[in-house]
Order: sequence, then structure tokens, then C-alpha cells
Amino acid sequence: MTIRVAVIGAAGRMGSTVCGAVEQAEGMELVARLDAGDEISPATLASARVAVDFTVPDVTEANVHALLDAGLDVVVGTTGWDEEAYDRVREHLARPQAEGRSVLIAPNFALSAVLAMSLAAKAARYFESAEVIELHHPAKVDAPSGTAVATARRIAAARAEAGLGPVPDATESDPDGARGAVVDGVHVHAVRLRGLTAHEEIVLGNPGEQLTIRTDCFDRSSFMPGVILAVREVGGRTGLTIGLDQLIDLAG
Repeated sequence: MTIRVAVIGAAGRMGSTVCGAVEQAEGMELVARLDAGDEISPATLASARVAVDFTVPDVTEANVHALLDAGLDVVVGTTGWDEEAYDRVREHLARPQAEGRSVLIAPNFALSAVLAMSLAAKAARYFESAEVIELHHPAKVDAPSGTAVATARRIAAARAEAGLGPVPDATESDPDGARGAVVDGVHVHAVRLRGLTAHEEIVLGNPGEQLTIRTDCFDRSSFMPGVILAVREVGGRTGLTIGLDQLIDLAG
């Protein structure tokens, strides 16, 4: 059966790329392109089954609630989500009128990024120190990136599960914030530079050794296989799924 797809944020850089990928994907039909100022309603969604949201952090949560009210499953690539926002989506999905609906929110759809996050979480328990550096184009509106935040949280969770204490850091004075953001005890640094697309480096260290995990996405097309996979799979799930890794077997 053909999956009818609506793209929210269709005029943006990622949204327009998603539109092209959906149009080329077998078994999919792009039935609606919505952007800033367009109403999200059954009429404008043109009987879509799945919506893909690549908008901006300020509006993405409201979009998800509106799409659920319209009866769609939702795939979200917009970053800026926190636990409170996730909980509000879970509460909405638990309502009788949203029965059977599904939302998948992924900080990154590139396979290399998904694998890098997974490997960083596995490695974190074996290293004394860990920091995350994310590098993006200067038009990106949020910092740190959702991928970097998700990576830091997974590193922190793995360290906590292993019983490790805080990452060593003797810094006492940093008036200009040179040490970057701190996400669950893990330092995260954001670079915005012309010529970059989307890149992440995870650096882990022990006395006498260092492990560097790096993922580089040079074009937005690198995210499209993951987006198309999510569109195909979201309807077979219920509730909230966080991360594309939940759709990929990384146990091997």
C-alpha cells in the first residue's frame, strides 16, 4: 500500500530534500508540502498517513500535537527537544483519540551518526574522560546540536551505569565559557563555520591513550535513507520512539 506523506517545513533546506527523497521512494506519495504560516489540518494534509517535520525548535512540538490531532503518525528531525517535551507527547499519545498513533523523534538520521552515538555509549564506560565536539554550518539556529546533546546523555548514562564518577576537570575559572556547555556532566562544544554541513567528534581519554570517534556528513542527502526508513517503519509502532537506532539492529 502506498504511504501518503506530508512534509512540514517543506521550503527549508532539509524539508525540500525530504520532499525530493519521498517523491523518488518506491511505495510513497508526497501529498502535502506545508511551511511557515500554513495551517496544519486534515484539509491541508490531503489524507496523508505520515508527516515528516523538519522545521525549527520553536514550533516543532506544537506541530506534532496538531498532526496527532489530525490522525497522522509523525517522524521528526527537528532538534531542541527536552524530557518535558517528550513527556507531553507521550501524554498526548496516551489519549483515546490518539490510540494507535506513533511518533518517532531522531536527533540524526545519518547512519554514520547513529553508529557513532552507539559506539560512544559502549566505549564510555571504559574511559576516564569524554567530551563531544559538534561542527555545523553557520545557518543552524540551535546549539549545541540535538545529536551532540543525545550523544552526551548516552555517554553520561553509560558512565553512571558503570559507577564512574565525574569526568576529571580542574578548571576553576572560565568567565568566557571556553569549556563549553555541560550536558549531564559531559562537556559539549559547538563550532559554526562556513563550509561545514554536519559533523561530530567524540573524544575519549585514559592515561596514555585516546579514542576519537568522528562522523562527517557532507550533504543533506546522507540523511535521506534514514528518513525514508523512519517513514516506512513509524506506522508499525505505537507511542513515542526516540532515535533511529531503535529501528536498526546494532546488537551485532
